[in-house]
Amino acid sequence: MADITRADADKPDMQWRIVGGLVGLAVGFASRKVLSYAWEKSTGKKPPANVDSPEISLGEAIAYAVVMGLGMEVARIVATRAAARKWRSWKDAAKDL
Repeated sequence: MADITRADADKPDMQWRIVGGLVGLAVGFASRKVLSYAWEKSTGKKPPANVDSPEISLGEAIAYAVVMGLGMEVARIVATRAAARKWRSWKDAAKDL
């Protein structure tokens, strides 16, 4: 039998990589929609379509980039960790069968 090293044991399996990727895509889409809606409600303006446009002030472009970047990353981390906990519980339950 092959020796399983610590590095091999820590590698995510292919199933989790697929599930994690799908979770990331879904959360990215949903969080972008929610953050765009929140931006519009808080500023009274639609989110900038192109932050590089000279028609958008530098302050607004930076604020939008910070809100979107931070918001989407926080949502991704929270959702991925929750999905990973659930995935581990399913895997552990499957081992017990």
